[in-house]
Amino acid sequence: MIRAFLAVELTEDLRAQIAEIQQDLKRRFARKFSKDTRVSWVQPSSIHLTLKFLGDIDEPLIEPLRHTIEQAINGHRALRIPIERLGVFPRLEQPRVIWMGASESWERGPDAARLPILHRVIEDCCRSFGFASEERPLRPHLTLARIKAGERQVGLALAQSGALDRPMVVGSLAINAIVLMKSELRPAGPVYTKLWEARLAEGE
Repeated sequence: MIRAFLAVELTEDLRAQIAEIQQDLKRRFARKFSKDTRVSWVQPSSIHLTLKFLGDIDEPLIEPLRHTIEQAINGHRALRIPIERLGVFPRLEQPRVIWMGASESWERGPDAARLPILHRVIEDCCRSFGFASEERPLRPHLTLARIKAGERQVGLALAQSGALDRPMVVGSLAINAIVLMKSELRPAGPVYTKLWEARLAEGE
């Protein structure tokens, strides 16, 4: 058995841009947080767009799943998500996750409408292998940090900084391939290993 998930990888350039955003936020908030506040920043090398968390899977399923997904996404064209704003989950008053993602205007556009269709195709493939379906719509985001303690303080600092209200254009996330990632949980944090890649059709 292995612990695995389906995701989209970032380019090195996008990782570098996001790492700068993380460092800026760390510097900005370092003096505002008390000792009781704990923020776990995601290593830039580990940041990705999760499409489907599979959990523990049998290794003999790895290649059949690849073949099924390759066939299913063959007719879907690649698309790009502009990474333009900072956000939090679930709410600013008590944030648990700090993320970057697309602007609200992009989310209302035609490219954004293609993403849930692709996501549903992937969900259907996974369901055919016995994995439970995720009924909630995909909210594409890249996790920058997880707040372990002191949520209210972090939320207040974010609100006062105005960071959530300013556009932060750092590049775009190209969805041109789906990858299966193996996740190994270690004391220093999870380690991800790419097991396979299934590419979408060329052209956007």
